[in-house]
Amino acid sequence: MSELKIGFDNEKYLKMQSEHIRERIAQFGDKLYLEFGGKLFDDFHASRVLPGFKPDSKLQMLLQLKDDAEIVIVINSDDIEKNKVRGDLGITYDIDVIRLYNVFTKIDLYVSSVVLTRYDNQPTANAFQSRLESLGIKVYHHYTIPGYPSDLDRIISDEGYGKNDYIETSRKLVVITAPGPGSGKMATCLSQLYHEHKRGIDAGYAKFETFPIWNLPLRHPVNIAYEAATADLNDVNMIDPFHLEAYGKTTVNYNRDVEIFPVLNAMFENIIGESPYKSPTDMGVNMAGNCIVDDDVVCKAAKDEILRRYYIGLCDRKKGLISKDEVLKLELLLKQANVKPGDRKVVAAALKREEETGAPAAAMELPDGTILTGRTSELLGAVSALLLNALKHFAGLADDVLLMSPNVIEPIMNLKVQHLGNNNPRIHTDETLLALSICANTDENAKKAMDQISSLRGCEVHSTVILSPVDERIFKRLGINLTCEPKYSN
Repeated sequence: MSELKIGFDNEKYLKMQSEHIRERIAQFGDKLYLEFGGKLFDDFHASRVLPGFKPDSKLQMLLQLKDDAEIVIVINSDDIEKNKVRGDLGITYDIDVIRLYNVFTKIDLYVSSVVLTRYDNQPTANAFQSRLESLGIKVYHHYTIPGYPSDLDRIISDEGYGKNDYIETSRKLVVITAPGPGSGKMATCLSQLYHEHKRGIDAGYAKFETFPIWNLPLRHPVNIAYEAATADLNDVNMIDPFHLEAYGKTTVNYNRDVEIFPVLNAMFENIIGESPYKSPTDMGVNMAGNCIVDDDVVCKAAKDEILRRYYIGLCDRKKGLISKDEVLKLELLLKQANVKPGDRKVVAAALKREEETGAPAAAMELPDGTILTGRTSELLGAVSALLLNALKHFAGLADDVLLMSPNVIEPIMNLKVQHLGNNNPRIHTDETLLALSICANTDENAKKAMDQISSLRGCEVHSTVILSPVDERIFKRLGINLTCEPKYSN
């Protein structure tokens, strides 16, 4: 099997990025608030569209600064109320806050507090606060400001940022992170600058946002993929007008940063008499665009991501989770990236297998381009069969090799139907893998197949029906890029 092609130099990125952040820290006096956009930990979107980017790159960089740094985690109270889910991990934002806290603490990064933004006494937010406080985590509240972000007089006053809780911090570098976009990271930083100024503390602000990449073209597939990933926020990539006016150079930013820039400028003018930044691009410290080593590889990966986001959007629409407008936006992004649904090879293969068998089917594309399929049987669902076929392929086993005896599978099916009340007797992917692991104790072929589990990471899969939440979670944990047709199995 061929290796995954690399389009991004991660080692160069770590070196350049850490040096650039240190320079920005030195630019300010007592304290720097550094907004970490995207995922500080397990940034799988970045690793998909920039092959070679490690999901924990930003975390590894921060560890180099851990003695001077503390972390504040921000979460939008409305996202708690709506049970908003991280698409890449399949967990809600509030659960992810606790997960992030535990991850950071375990590796000796200091998390000083959690901020509930857009707080309005929401019952679920209050319940979450109680849970955090029971774990010994300090919680602060930030509120919705009428007229934000245009009413500068109100925002930069005791009726605006002044109403927010002041976050007690103790270190020179304060990293503001969140489980996802739209959490209020920038507003939290600006609110803190206001409060620090009132206390006579010199503080600065910088932004570490991986996407959009400022020194790639506006319609570069990587930047379009970012728009597709944030379709629910209605983010729009745009030329930074402030940077163009100040320097005569074209750079890429996005609408929320451009809209908030006058607020930031006014804030700095109140603090030090003039702003250190002439544009939203100036605020950033992102060096990712300088570390792309194969643009063709990166472009293909980004187009693949746009297609995945499109199919995910279709299924979310079928589930009633998103509006028709979001689907229309994703269709527009497909056209801008010059891709179409048929470009995803596993789609045609899965649909063809379904037509041949008259039942739900699935297909997988391996890194070397090989296409495998799985069909529905009396014992296995299509995706379970597909996983077994893929593991046999990676282990070099023949197609007709039986990895699991019906004597192992049938008791599981009986348990599900006779005792657990399931209507569908076929075993899910998690049950398939558990059964395979049991067989591996006594069967050499099953053991060879189990040893290939890690080979599944990065493979592409398409199902002709929407999968159960159980199956979706298994594919996420295996690192498989899954899409589905927007229809349910009969």
